[in-house]
Amino acid sequence: MTSPIFALGDAYVQERAKNNPVAATYLGITEDFDGTGDFGPDGVAAEADRDRAALAALDALEPADQADQVAAIHMRERLEASLAAHDAGEWKRSLRAPYGMVQSLRNYVDMGTNTTEEQWETVAMRLDGMPDLLNGWVDCLRVGLADGTTAARRQVLAAADQAQNYVDLNSFDSIVTEYGDGPLQSRLAAGAAAAHTAYGRLIEFLRNEYAPKATEVDGVGAERYAIAARLSLGSDIDLVDAYQWGWDELHRLEAEMAAEADKIVPGGDVAAAIAHLDATEYVDGAEAYLDWLKELHQSAFERLDGTHFDIDDRLKTLDVVLVHAQGAGSAYYTGPSEDLTRAGRTWWPVAGRTRFSTWSEATTVFHEGIPGHHLQIGQMKLRSDRISRFNRSQGVSGHSEGWALYAEKLADELGWHTQPGWRLGMLKGSALRAARVVIDIGVHLDLPLPEAEARRHGPRWNFEVATEVLRDRGRIAQHRLHPEIVRYFGWPGQAITYKLGERAWLAARDEARARPGFDLKDWHTKALNLGPMGLGTFAATLRSL
Repeated sequence: MTSPIFALGDAYVQERAKNNPVAATYLGITEDFDGTGDFGPDGVAAEADRDRAALAALDALEPADQADQVAAIHMRERLEASLAAHDAGEWKRSLRAPYGMVQSLRNYVDMGTNTTEEQWETVAMRLDGMPDLLNGWVDCLRVGLADGTTAARRQVLAAADQAQNYVDLNSFDSIVTEYGDGPLQSRLAAGAAAAHTAYGRLIEFLRNEYAPKATEVDGVGAERYAIAARLSLGSDIDLVDAYQWGWDELHRLEAEMAAEADKIVPGGDVAAAIAHLDATEYVDGAEAYLDWLKELHQSAFERLDGTHFDIDDRLKTLDVVLVHAQGAGSAYYTGPSEDLTRAGRTWWPVAGRTRFSTWSEATTVFHEGIPGHHLQIGQMKLRSDRISRFNRSQGVSGHSEGWALYAEKLADELGWHTQPGWRLGMLKGSALRAARVVIDIGVHLDLPLPEAEARRHGPRWNFEVATEVLRDRGRIAQHRLHPEIVRYFGWPGQAITYKLGERAWLAARDEARARPGFDLKDWHTKALNLGPMGLGTFAATLRSL
């Protein structure tokens, strides 16, 4: 029998999916809903009303067991965090690049399952609805323009450029090509053309109407940042302390990188080791890159299953996809559908490259795939009896990205870095995440750089200083550099989730390991079976296992 708390969560998710099919697609809800949802001010207000009603209903319910208790705590925290952002007016300036509405709506079409004619009908419906979704979003932005609640001009122009990329590449035409000849061909073609036209109107609005009135200031300030960080972490933290910890962690990782570099190029520094690896550890051509990615994903499954984890057969399908038409600089993951008919996917931007360094990307396979996001999110999908539907659909970036970065470290501990440079690649990726902490908090809170860092990079944060720190200290690949900085400036609080989340996972493991009878495989299984939660309750919940 479903508990009242689980039933409330289920009803909430169902209602949200009905009113927001884009969210339903990302959540993996496969049933079809009439219409395309309302992204305008009325739709946003209705969503906030649903959140308040759900909170009131939750207050009247008592948990019956631990699963109920975890569900209730998480639901309350997520709804309160979401409403705090809404009440602060963030919906009126919800504009960022590259991981914003421009890309979300494009992926909304791409992520549909399209193996039957009925499923292609859904794809056609999504294309047909694209203009209304974009118009609703623009109406929200116009409300912000009217009262001076605007996004930063840098984000506006970057989003316009991203949309321009889709239009220039006629990116929706690929859907028509994939479908081929059939009864829906003309409708799909018309829908693709209408979507391109709608993106064209969006570009004109962003560049000509919105950008001239947008704020020049990139940083959001302490009050807005605290709301954003709570939304991303599920916890209120001491941001100044986290900023200093980020610098300390970066220095620690730089020392480890130097030691690892000496093993690769004896007597050489990190830059020399990277140059050597770039010249020797690579594949040429997108198809060879895709083959390499698929092989490493499969190898991770084989090495992990039955030893450190027991992986359900239903999770052993993982799609690996190259992405050509987008402005994102980083690989990312989308989870399987609720019924597992749509597999999890890792997405890998090509970004105009013809040569692909493998030494630095192996660790990203472990992050996005196995034992990272795919294992974590897939395992959660299988636990509908103990993880409420609300919890399965409302994750916390600090929890999920913390696990994925922890998974990279776990792969190192398990001895998976078998090729020259793979461990340096892992350390470099971790240093990048530490650099994100100091950039994100420093930029948005306008904190000074520490004295030694100020002598090296400059006393205050701006776009140029952030770019230099990410390039020279995070050692990010050149094709990722600009879109990554744009992302941090436009999505406050998200960039800190990787390192601060990893810190929480490692601390919880250390605490558990100190107790008698600790078994790592058992601990991993129990921890993942709890599902998503905010970092504020994470340690205490794990301690209760």
